[in-house]
Amino acid sequence: MPVLPFFLVYYISVSLGRGKKPALQLAMDVTTVFLLFSVSALFNNLFQSGFGFYLILILVLIAAGLIGGAQNRIKGRVDGKRLLRAVWRLGFLVMGTGYVIFMVFGMIKYIMRVM
Repeated sequence: MPVLPFFLVYYISVSLGRGKKPALQLAMDVTTVFLLFSVSALFNNLFQSGFGFYLILILVLIAAGLIGGAQNRIKGRVDGKRLLRAVWRLGFLVMGTGYVIFMVFGMIKYIMRVM
């Protein structure tokens, strides 16, 4: 359940004196790891496959290529740190949305199977 690490990291970070924005960013970064495994497990469970982790990995690599290409066109060079941060935070957004969607569909599938 990736919601728990998000709030845990956020509140610990704020209580240690970091600002709210850096605490939010740190919580997003830490939670992305949990989302990666949770969403891939939900995908595998929902679609009865073992491809979830690899699908997410492929999508992250495609996003990195697209964002890196855009950076190269705009600035003439690729800033690796900014590229990694952008892909990681975009991954948080996409996988967070995917987590909610897969949880809802998983619950619906479970309810339909039980009835």
